[in-house]
Amino acid sequence: MGTRLVWAVLAGSAADLAGLGLIAAAAWLITRAAEQPPLAALSVAIVATRAFATGKGVFRYAERLTGHDVALRAQAGTRERLYQALIPPQRPRHGGADLLSRMVDDTEAVQDLLVRCLLPAAAAAMAGLAAVVIGLTILPVTALVLVAGLVLAGVVLPAGTATAARRWSARIAPARAALAGRVADLVHGAADLAAYGADDAALARALAADESLAALERRQARVHAAALAGGTLVQGLTVAAVVLLAQGAGAGSVGTAVLALTSLVAFEPVLPLAAAGERMAGITAALRRLREVRSAEPAVGEPAAPAPLPGGPLTVEIDDLVVRHAAREASPAGVAPPAVSSPHPAPAPGGPGSPAAAGSGEAVHGGRPALDGVSLRLTPGKRVAVVGPSGAGKSTLLAALMRLVEPESGTITVNGTDLRELAGDDVRTLMTGLTQDPYIFRAGLRDNLRLAGPEAGDEELRRAVRDARLGAWVERTGWDTELGEDGRTVSGGQLQRLALARALLYDPPVLLLDEPAEALDEETADRLMADLLDVTRDRTTLLVTHRLKGLETVDEVVVLDEGRVVQRGRHEELVSVPGYYRDLWESEVLTRR
Repeated sequence: MGTRLVWAVLAGSAADLAGLGLIAAAAWLITRAAEQPPLAALSVAIVATRAFATGKGVFRYAERLTGHDVALRAQAGTRERLYQALIPPQRPRHGGADLLSRMVDDTEAVQDLLVRCLLPAAAAAMAGLAAVVIGLTILPVTALVLVAGLVLAGVVLPAGTATAARRWSARIAPARAALAGRVADLVHGAADLAAYGADDAALARALAADESLAALERRQARVHAAALAGGTLVQGLTVAAVVLLAQGAGAGSVGTAVLALTSLVAFEPVLPLAAAGERMAGITAALRRLREVRSAEPAVGEPAAPAPLPGGPLTVEIDDLVVRHAAREASPAGVAPPAVSSPHPAPAPGGPGSPAAAGSGEAVHGGRPALDGVSLRLTPGKRVAVVGPSGAGKSTLLAALMRLVEPESGTITVNGTDLRELAGDDVRTLMTGLTQDPYIFRAGLRDNLRLAGPEAGDEELRRAVRDARLGAWVERTGWDTELGEDGRTVSGGQLQRLALARALLYDPPVLLLDEPAEALDEETADRLMADLLDVTRDRTTLLVTHRLKGLETVDEVVVLDEGRVVQRGRHEELVSVPGYYRDLWESEVLTRR
C-alpha cells in the first residue's frame, strides 16, 4: 500500500504541475502571439500547451485511480481490524446503532484522510513550489508575495478552520450515533412502542436528536463557508498584488500575464486545504472513536499458548463456579445505547449471543454474583436440564461454558483441561448451540442455515428443519425465501425454531440450548420439546428451560436461584419434595387443565 500511496502522490503532483504549466504556457502563447512573431517562435509553446493539456488529464486520471484504490484499501483494512477487535467478546460499552455508526461513518474518515487531506496537501505543495520558481525566474519580488499568499491560504487558514471545527466535530460523531440509536429504536421497536403507546415519545426523542445533529452541522457549515470565502479573498488579493508589482517593475504584457495567471492557478490546489483542515478535525474525532473500540478490554482473556483441543468423548466438569458481571460502562460522550436492536457478534456458528449475559435478559450488575458456587458434571451422553426463575443465572452458566464471560473463581474443565487454557474459538466449537439472542441475516433461508454448516447438503438441511419442527413452513415458503434483517419477516416462534435448526445442524459435541420452546404456543412447544428430547437422546446436552413437561426423560434436573444450586436430582425426585421445582410443576399442571 505504501508504494501505491507514493504513486498517487506523484500522479496528483504531476497533474497539478501540468495544470500550472498549461496556464503558464497558454498565457505566454496568447500574449506573445498578439505581437505577431514568426510562427517558429511559437512552436515550442504550442507543443508545450498540448503536452500539458494531455498530461493533466492523464495524470489526474492516474491520481484518482491510484488514490482511491489506496483509500478504499485502507478503509477496508480499518473495518477488518475493527471486526477483529469485536470478535473476542467485549464488555458491552456501545449500543448496536453506535457500533454501526463507527463501522460505517467513522471508518470513512480513513478514506477522507488520504483523499481529502494528505494527497491534496502533497500536490498543493508541489504546485505552489513550481509557481514560486516561475515567479523567481520572471520577477523575484512577486515570488515573495506569492509565498505569503500561499502560506496564508494553505497553512494559516487550514489551521484556523481545524481549530474552529474541532469543537463541533468532536460532538457531531456522538450526535450522529445518538440519532442512529433513536432511529433503530423506531424501526426495530415500532410494534412494541405502539403497543405501549410510547411511539409519539420515541418519535419526539428522535426528532430532538435530529435537530441537535442538524444544529451542529449548520455550525460546521458556517466554518466551511468562512474558510472558502477567506481562501478566495486571499487568492484575489495575491493576484492583484502580483499584477501591480509586475506592472510597476515593467515586466511587460507577456510577463505580467504569465505571472498573473500562474499565481491564480497556483491557488487552485491550495484552496481545498482550508476545507481539509476543517475535515481533519472530524477525522481526528472519528479515529479516536475507532481506537476506543479497538482498545476495549475483552470480556475474557485468551491464553498466550492455547492448549490443543481435547479429543474423544467429552466430560465437562464445573467446580464451585463464581461469575460476577461487571457493571455496564456508560457510553462515551453521553451517548445512551439504544433500547432496541443491539446485535452482538456471534463467536460460533451455533449463534451465541450477548457477551455479558448471553442474551438472557439477566441484569448486568456488580453486586451479588450471577453464579455463586455452581458445580455440575456433564458426562458423555448425559442430558441435564437447568430451571429457575428469571435472573437466576441460567444463561450466564451457558455463557461461561462458551467462554463469553470470565469466572471470578472456580473452574470449568473439558477432559481435565481448564477452559481458560483453550482458545475461545476452540471452546465454542466444542460447546455451543441456541441462546435467547439468535441473529438472522437478510439472506435466504438456506444461506441462514448454512452459517452453521457451509458444506451441509440438502438432506442434512431437511433433517435439521424437521427436527426443529420447521419442515412444513419451509416447504410452504421455499428454501430460497429471503428473511428480513434480524428475522423481522418471521414470527418469534419461527425465528426460535430456525435458530434451533441451525444449532442442530452445527452439531457440537456438547449441545447448549437456552429456552428452545420460547415464543411458541403450548401445543407446538410440547411437540417441539418432545422431538428435541428425542433427537438429543444419548448426546451430551445442557438444556435451560422454564417448561417442565418432558423433563422426566433427562438424566438430571438442576434448579438455580440467585446464582446458587438449590435443588438437583431427577424429575420424579424433585416433584416429591417441597421446593421451587414442585411449586413450578404444580403451577404448570394447573395451567394446562
